Amino acid sequence: MTATFMTNSTPVLDAEAAKRVKYVVLDVDGVLTDGGIFLGDVDGKRLEFKKYDIQDGLGILLLRWAGIRVAIITGRVSESVALRAAELKVDDLVQDEQARKLIALRKLCARHAITLDEVAFVGDDLPDVGVLREVGLPVVVANATADAVQAAKLQLTRSGGAGAIREFCELLLRARGEWDALVERYVSSRVEVPVK
Repeated sequence: MTATFMTNSTPVLDAEAAKRVKYVVLDVDGVLTDGGIFLGDVDGKRLEFKKYDIQDGLGILLLRWAGIRVAIITGRVSESVALRAAELKVDDLVQDEQARKLIALRKLCARHAITLDEVAFVGDDLPDVGVLREVGLPVVVANATADAVQAAKLQLTRSGGAGAIREFCELLLRARGEWDALVERYVSSRVEVPVK
């Protein structure tokens, strides 16, 4: 399957590959975030904070509006991730401190009757390589490690935590021919109706 080609360093997604995608699965650290974490202690309670890109969230909303399932699978357990997943209303969240991402993905696919060939996965580092090697559309962020890049068919131009997921959502939805209609739906849903 041809997934991408490059035009002046801009990735372009093949329409056939894009239309095959039923499930978009995302890593967190280094993908939805820049990989940095803030750890602290307040009254003996461990706190972890992460910074998320707001444009990524809107891209995920448009994926969901297009009928594409969205999941987060991460190798860290964090209340921050649980909060962000709930806010984004993703379909599935797996936080496994052993980073057994492929095992988790296979279980989710079985639950939803989706094949690995119908999955797009966005990763950035070694814990993602096993998944990247198995899914139909393996994607990495611009600042991914060499091993992750080698396993991918598509490398984004934006780094993790800096709009990479929004870039992917737009590439996918444009390749499917759905972007413009979804943008209009979003804009229309936010336009105030004048009071008579």
